[in-house]
Amino acid sequence: MGEFTSTIEHRLDQAYKGLQEARDGGDDFLADTLTAEIEDLHRLAVDNGVEIAH
Repeated sequence: MGEFTSTIEHRLDQAYKGLQEARDGGDDFLADTLTAEIEDLHRLAVDNGVEIAH
């Protein structure tokens, strides 16, 4: 696994964890922001041929 793939997976993992915390805490703005980040990371992965587990 390359560094790019590892970085994408790490950032996705952190974003998913943050999203769960935001939802649990009722922070809708942060949840929306993290959802957008997750979507951007997924798009970046697809655009670069990186398969992700999520």
